[in-house]
Amino acid sequence: MTLPGLADVAARYAETAVAAVRRQYPNGLRHILERADDRPTPREAHPAFYGCYDWHSSVEMHWALARMLRECPWAIPATEVRAVLEEHLTADALAVEARYLTDHPGWERPYGWGWLLALAEELLGWDDPDAARWAANLAPLTDAVVAGFVDWLPRLTYAHRGGAHGNSAFALTRGLALARRRADAGDAALLDAISDAAVRWFAQDVEYPAGWEPSEGDFLSGALTEAELLAGIGRPAEIFPQWLSLFLPGLEDQLPESLFTPAVVADPQDGQGAHLHGLNLYRAYAFGLLAEHLGEGDPRRPVLRAARDRHAAASLPAVVGGGWMAEHWLACYAVLLLS
Repeated sequence: MTLPGLADVAARYAETAVAAVRRQYPNGLRHILERADDRPTPREAHPAFYGCYDWHSSVEMHWALARMLRECPWAIPATEVRAVLEEHLTADALAVEARYLTDHPGWERPYGWGWLLALAEELLGWDDPDAARWAANLAPLTDAVVAGFVDWLPRLTYAHRGGAHGNSAFALTRGLALARRRADAGDAALLDAISDAAVRWFAQDVEYPAGWEPSEGDFLSGALTEAELLAGIGRPAEIFPQWLSLFLPGLEDQLPESLFTPAVVADPQDGQGAHLHGLNLYRAYAFGLLAEHLGEGDPRRPVLRAARDRHAAASLPAVVGGGWMAEHWLACYAVLLLS
Protein backbone atom coordinates (compact mmCIF):
# COMPACT_ATOMS: atom_id res chain seq x y z
CA MET A 1 0.00 0.00 0.00
CA THR A 2 0.94 3.64 -0.31
CA LEU A 3 0.88 5.10 3.18
CA PRO A 4 -1.52 8.01 3.60
CA GLY A 5 -0.07 11.36 4.50
CA LEU A 6 -0.67 12.42 8.07
CA ALA A 7 -2.81 15.32 6.87
CA ASP A 8 -5.11 12.89 5.06
CA VAL A 9 -6.17 11.17 8.28
CA ALA A 10 -5.30 13.67 11.01
CA ALA A 11 -8.78 15.12 11.44
CA ARG A 12 -10.24 11.83 12.72
CA TYR A 13 -7.16 11.13 14.82
CA ALA A 14 -7.29 14.57 16.42
CA GLU A 15 -11.01 14.35 17.18
CA THR A 16 -10.46 10.94 18.78
CA ALA A 17 -7.47 12.13 20.81
CA VAL A 18 -9.22 15.29 22.07
CA ALA A 19 -12.16 13.22 23.30
CA ALA A 20 -9.84 10.66 24.89
CA VAL A 21 -7.63 13.07 26.86
CA ARG A 22 -10.74 14.67 28.34
CA ARG A 23 -12.42 11.36 29.26
CA GLN A 24 -11.78 10.54 32.91
CA TYR A 25 -13.56 7.17 33.14
CA PRO A 26 -13.03 4.24 32.90
CA ASN A 27 -9.61 4.70 34.40
CA GLY A 28 -6.82 2.36 35.47
CA LEU A 29 -5.36 4.80 38.01
CA ARG A 30 -2.57 2.53 39.33
CA HIS A 31 -2.32 4.63 42.48
CA ILE A 32 -0.41 3.25 45.48
CA LEU A 33 -2.60 3.63 48.56
CA GLU A 34 -0.58 5.05 51.44
CA ARG A 35 -3.42 5.20 53.97
CA ALA A 36 -7.13 4.43 54.30
CA ASP A 37 -8.33 7.79 52.98
CA ASP A 38 -5.82 7.95 50.12
CA ARG A 39 -8.36 7.65 47.31
CA PRO A 40 -7.97 10.46 44.80
CA THR A 41 -9.97 10.62 41.61
CA PRO A 42 -7.91 10.41 38.44
CA ARG A 43 -8.24 14.15 37.86
CA GLU A 44 -7.26 14.99 41.45
CA ALA A 45 -4.09 12.91 41.16
CA HIS A 46 -3.31 13.94 37.59
CA PRO A 47 -4.90 17.23 36.61
CA ALA A 48 -3.00 17.33 33.31
CA PHE A 49 -2.99 13.66 32.31
CA TYR A 50 -6.14 12.20 33.83
CA GLY A 51 -7.77 10.93 30.63
CA CYS A 52 -7.18 8.09 28.17
CA TYR A 53 -7.66 5.31 30.76
CA ASP A 54 -4.11 5.63 32.14
CA TRP A 55 -1.38 8.21 32.57
CA HIS A 56 1.03 7.03 29.92
CA SER A 57 -1.71 6.86 27.29
CA SER A 58 -2.72 10.40 28.15
CA VAL A 59 0.86 11.63 27.84
CA GLU A 60 1.40 9.95 24.48
CA MET A 61 -1.92 11.23 23.14
CA HIS A 62 -0.96 14.77 24.15
CA TRP A 63 2.24 14.20 22.19
CA ALA A 64 0.15 13.09 19.19
CA LEU A 65 -2.02 16.21 19.45
CA ALA A 66 1.03 18.46 19.64
CA ARG A 67 2.65 16.69 16.69
CA MET A 68 -0.46 17.05 14.52
CA LEU A 69 -0.95 20.69 15.50
CA ARG A 70 2.68 21.34 14.59
CA GLU A 71 2.78 19.31 11.36
CA CYS A 72 -0.62 19.86 9.74
CA PRO A 73 -2.77 22.41 11.60
CA TRP A 74 -4.86 23.05 8.48
CA ALA A 75 -6.04 19.42 8.48
CA ILE A 76 -7.38 19.20 12.04
CA PRO A 77 -9.73 21.14 14.33
CA ALA A 78 -6.76 23.24 15.35
CA THR A 79 -8.64 25.64 17.62
CA GLU A 80 -10.01 22.78 19.72
CA VAL A 81 -6.67 20.96 19.81
CA ARG A 82 -4.87 24.09 20.94
CA ALA A 83 -7.58 24.68 23.54
CA VAL A 84 -7.23 21.24 25.11
CA LEU A 85 -3.44 21.61 25.30
CA GLU A 86 -3.93 25.01 26.91
CA GLU A 87 -6.45 23.50 29.31
CA HIS A 88 -4.19 20.65 30.44
CA LEU A 89 -0.61 21.94 30.18
CA THR A 90 -0.92 24.65 32.81
CA ALA A 91 1.79 25.46 35.32
CA ASP A 92 -0.45 24.52 38.26
CA ALA A 93 -1.55 21.18 36.81
CA LEU A 94 1.95 20.18 35.81
CA ALA A 95 3.34 21.16 39.22
CA VAL A 96 0.94 18.61 40.73
CA GLU A 97 2.12 16.03 38.20
CA ALA A 98 5.75 16.71 39.10
CA ARG A 99 5.04 16.34 42.82
CA TYR A 100 3.22 13.08 42.20
CA LEU A 101 6.16 11.60 40.35
CA THR A 102 8.60 12.80 43.01
CA ASP A 103 6.41 11.30 45.75
CA HIS A 104 6.10 7.97 43.91
CA PRO A 105 9.62 7.08 42.68
CA GLY A 106 9.60 4.59 39.84
CA TRP A 107 5.95 5.17 38.98
CA GLU A 108 5.31 4.94 35.21
CA ARG A 109 8.95 4.03 34.65
CA PRO A 110 10.12 3.62 31.94
CA TYR A 111 7.31 3.81 29.36
CA GLY A 112 5.46 6.85 30.67
CA TRP A 113 8.77 8.58 31.35
CA GLY A 114 9.90 8.05 27.78
CA TRP A 115 6.73 9.53 26.31
CA LEU A 116 6.91 12.49 28.69
CA LEU A 117 10.36 13.32 27.34
CA ALA A 118 9.07 12.94 23.80
CA LEU A 119 6.28 15.41 24.59
CA ALA A 120 8.79 17.85 26.08
CA GLU A 121 10.98 17.63 22.99
CA GLU A 122 8.01 18.13 20.68
CA LEU A 123 7.14 21.37 22.44
CA LEU A 124 10.71 22.62 22.74
CA GLY A 125 11.41 22.01 19.07
CA TRP A 126 8.34 23.91 17.88
CA ASP A 127 8.64 27.60 17.06
CA ASP A 128 5.28 28.58 18.55
CA PRO A 129 4.62 30.89 21.52
CA ASP A 130 2.01 28.59 23.04
CA ALA A 131 4.34 25.61 22.73
CA ALA A 132 7.14 27.58 24.40
CA ARG A 133 4.84 28.36 27.33
CA TRP A 134 3.64 24.77 27.59
CA ALA A 135 7.23 23.52 27.53
CA ALA A 136 8.13 25.92 30.34
CA ASN A 137 5.16 24.70 32.35
CA LEU A 138 6.22 21.12 31.72
CA ALA A 139 9.84 21.78 32.76
CA PRO A 140 9.54 20.68 36.43
CA LEU A 141 8.05 17.35 35.37
CA THR A 142 10.59 17.01 32.56
CA ASP A 143 13.43 17.67 34.97
CA ALA A 144 12.05 15.10 37.42
CA VAL A 145 11.93 12.44 34.71
CA VAL A 146 15.42 13.31 33.48
CA ALA A 147 16.78 13.09 37.01
CA GLY A 148 14.99 9.78 37.48
CA PHE A 149 16.55 8.27 34.36
CA VAL A 150 20.02 9.60 35.18
CA ASP A 151 19.83 8.06 38.65
CA TRP A 152 18.21 4.78 37.62
CA LEU A 153 19.92 3.69 34.40
CA PRO A 154 23.43 3.16 35.84
CA ARG A 155 21.89 0.98 38.56
CA LEU A 156 19.87 -1.17 36.14
CA THR A 157 21.87 -4.33 35.51
CA TYR A 158 19.62 -5.88 32.88
CA ALA A 159 17.44 -4.52 30.09
CA HIS A 160 13.77 -5.39 29.76
CA ARG A 161 13.34 -6.89 26.29
CA GLY A 162 9.61 -7.60 26.31
CA GLY A 163 6.93 -6.21 24.04
CA ALA A 164 4.98 -3.99 26.42
CA HIS A 165 5.42 -1.11 28.86
CA GLY A 166 8.57 -2.37 30.55
CA ASN A 167 10.61 -2.37 27.34
CA SER A 168 13.86 -0.52 28.03
CA ALA A 169 14.94 0.36 24.49
CA PHE A 170 11.66 1.97 23.44
CA ALA A 171 11.56 4.34 26.41
CA LEU A 172 15.19 5.39 25.94
CA THR A 173 14.66 6.09 22.25
CA ARG A 174 11.70 8.34 23.05
CA GLY A 175 14.02 10.39 25.27
CA LEU A 176 16.99 10.49 22.92
CA ALA A 177 16.16 13.71 21.05
CA LEU A 178 15.62 15.64 24.28
CA ALA A 179 18.85 14.17 25.65
CA ARG A 180 20.72 15.54 22.64
CA ARG A 181 19.08 18.94 23.04
CA ARG A 182 20.18 19.10 26.67
CA ALA A 183 23.69 17.94 25.78
CA ASP A 184 23.95 20.69 23.17
CA ALA A 185 23.01 23.14 25.94
CA GLY A 186 25.80 21.82 28.17
CA ASP A 187 24.08 19.09 30.19
CA ALA A 188 25.05 15.67 28.79
CA ALA A 189 23.97 13.61 31.80
CA LEU A 190 20.85 12.13 30.18
CA LEU A 191 22.54 11.46 26.84
CA ASP A 192 25.45 9.78 28.59
CA ALA A 193 23.11 7.65 30.70
CA ILE A 194 21.08 6.53 27.67
CA SER A 195 24.13 5.87 25.48
CA ASP A 196 25.99 4.00 28.19
CA ALA A 197 22.98 1.80 28.95
CA ALA A 198 22.30 1.08 25.28
CA VAL A 199 25.89 0.03 24.60
CA ARG A 200 26.12 -1.99 27.80
CA TRP A 201 22.90 -3.89 27.16
CA PHE A 202 22.68 -4.22 23.40
CA ALA A 203 25.89 -3.55 21.47
CA GLN A 204 27.08 -7.15 21.66
CA ASP A 205 23.76 -8.77 20.76
CA VAL A 206 23.84 -11.20 17.84
CA GLU A 207 21.20 -13.46 16.24
CA TYR A 208 18.30 -12.05 18.22
CA PRO A 209 15.49 -14.65 18.59
CA ALA A 210 12.87 -12.51 16.85
CA GLY A 211 11.07 -15.66 15.76
CA TRP A 212 9.64 -15.85 19.27
CA GLU A 213 7.65 -12.66 18.66
CA PRO A 214 4.91 -11.75 19.20
CA SER A 215 3.55 -12.64 22.61
CA GLU A 216 -0.11 -12.36 23.57
CA GLY A 217 -0.28 -8.70 24.55
CA ASP A 218 2.66 -7.16 22.72
CA PHE A 219 2.41 -3.68 21.25
CA LEU A 220 6.18 -3.38 20.76
CA SER A 221 8.77 -5.58 19.12
CA GLY A 222 11.69 -6.41 21.37
CA ALA A 223 13.89 -6.88 18.31
CA LEU A 224 12.92 -3.68 16.51
CA THR A 225 12.94 -1.44 19.59
CA GLU A 226 16.52 -2.49 20.23
CA ALA A 227 17.47 -1.89 16.61
CA GLU A 228 15.77 1.53 16.67
CA LEU A 229 17.75 2.58 19.73
CA LEU A 230 21.08 1.41 18.32
CA ALA A 231 20.33 3.20 15.04
CA GLY A 232 19.65 6.36 17.06
CA ILE A 233 22.90 6.31 19.03
CA GLY A 234 25.14 4.90 16.28
CA ARG A 235 28.62 6.45 16.48
CA PRO A 236 29.61 6.59 13.67
CA ALA A 237 26.48 5.90 11.67
CA GLU A 238 28.33 3.48 9.36
CA ILE A 239 28.57 0.98 12.21
CA PHE A 240 24.81 0.39 12.37
CA PRO A 241 24.31 -1.62 9.14
CA GLN A 242 27.10 -3.97 10.23
CA TRP A 243 25.61 -4.37 13.69
CA LEU A 244 22.17 -5.04 12.18
CA SER A 245 23.63 -7.81 9.99
CA LEU A 246 24.79 -9.62 13.12
CA PHE A 247 21.71 -8.81 15.17
CA LEU A 248 19.06 -9.89 12.61
CA PRO A 249 21.01 -11.83 9.96
CA GLY A 250 17.98 -12.97 7.94
CA LEU A 251 16.38 -9.63 7.12
CA GLU A 252 17.07 -9.67 3.39
CA ASP A 253 15.32 -13.06 3.19
CA GLN A 254 12.35 -11.88 5.30
CA LEU A 255 13.43 -14.03 8.20
CA PRO A 256 12.30 -14.78 10.78
CA GLU A 257 8.91 -15.12 9.12
CA SER A 258 6.95 -14.16 12.24
CA LEU A 259 8.69 -10.76 12.37
CA PHE A 260 7.57 -10.00 8.83
CA THR A 261 4.00 -11.25 9.25
CA PRO A 262 1.44 -8.78 10.68
CA ALA A 263 -0.05 -9.87 13.98
CA VAL A 264 -3.60 -11.21 13.85
CA VAL A 265 -6.00 -9.32 16.13
CA ALA A 266 -8.72 -11.79 17.04
CA ASP A 267 -10.54 -9.65 19.64
CA PRO A 268 -9.95 -5.88 19.37
CA GLN A 269 -12.43 -5.26 22.21
CA ASP A 270 -10.05 -6.97 24.62
CA GLY A 271 -7.36 -4.65 25.93
CA GLN A 272 -4.53 -7.10 25.36
CA GLY A 273 -5.90 -8.10 21.97
CA ALA A 274 -6.02 -4.46 20.90
CA HIS A 275 -2.33 -4.18 21.79
CA LEU A 276 -1.52 -6.19 18.69
CA HIS A 277 -2.78 -3.38 16.48
CA GLY A 278 -0.18 -1.23 18.18
CA LEU A 279 2.45 -3.86 17.46
CA ASN A 280 1.64 -3.74 13.76
CA LEU A 281 1.84 0.05 13.71
CA TYR A 282 5.06 0.12 15.71
CA ARG A 283 6.63 -2.49 13.45
CA ALA A 284 5.58 -0.48 10.39
CA TYR A 285 7.21 2.63 11.85
CA ALA A 286 10.37 0.75 12.83
CA PHE A 287 10.75 -1.05 9.51
CA GLY A 288 10.56 2.28 7.71
CA LEU A 289 13.01 3.95 10.09
CA LEU A 290 15.56 1.13 9.82
CA ALA A 291 15.36 1.24 6.04
CA GLU A 292 16.38 4.91 6.18
CA HIS A 293 19.52 3.96 8.11
CA LEU A 294 20.69 1.65 5.30
CA GLY A 295 22.36 2.67 2.08
CA GLU A 296 20.47 2.92 -1.21
CA GLY A 297 21.98 -0.29 -2.54
CA ASP A 298 21.38 -2.34 0.59
CA PRO A 299 19.17 -5.36 -0.31
CA ARG A 300 17.41 -5.11 3.05
CA ARG A 301 15.99 -1.69 2.27
CA PRO A 302 13.14 -2.73 -0.12
CA VAL A 303 12.36 -5.73 2.08
CA LEU A 304 11.91 -3.50 5.13
CA ARG A 305 9.78 -1.03 3.22
CA ALA A 306 7.50 -3.79 1.96
CA ALA A 307 7.14 -5.08 5.52
CA ARG A 308 6.28 -1.54 6.65
CA ASP A 309 3.48 -1.36 4.12
CA ARG A 310 2.01 -4.78 5.05
CA HIS A 311 1.93 -3.97 8.73
CA ALA A 312 0.46 -0.51 8.17
CA ALA A 313 -2.29 -1.95 5.98
CA ALA A 314 -3.17 -4.48 8.68
CA SER A 315 -3.87 -1.97 11.45
CA LEU A 316 -4.27 1.61 10.20
CA PRO A 317 -8.00 0.91 9.58
CA ALA A 318 -8.39 0.06 13.29
CA VAL A 319 -7.10 3.36 14.70
CA VAL A 320 -10.55 4.93 15.08
CA GLY A 321 -13.96 3.34 15.33
CA GLY A 322 -12.80 0.17 17.05
CA GLY A 323 -13.86 0.86 20.62
CA TRP A 324 -12.31 2.41 23.69
CA MET A 325 -9.57 -0.18 24.27
CA ALA A 326 -7.98 0.87 20.99
CA GLU A 327 -9.12 4.47 20.73
CA HIS A 328 -7.66 5.65 24.03
CA TRP A 329 -4.10 5.25 22.68
CA LEU A 330 -3.76 3.80 19.20
CA ALA A 331 -3.80 7.10 17.30
CA CYS A 332 -0.46 7.92 18.88
CA TYR A 333 1.18 5.01 17.10
CA ALA A 334 -0.46 5.93 13.82
CA VAL A 335 0.88 9.48 14.17
CA LEU A 336 4.33 8.10 15.00
CA LEU A 337 4.24 6.05 11.80
CA LEU A 338 2.83 8.71 9.49
CA SER A 339 4.90 11.65 10.71
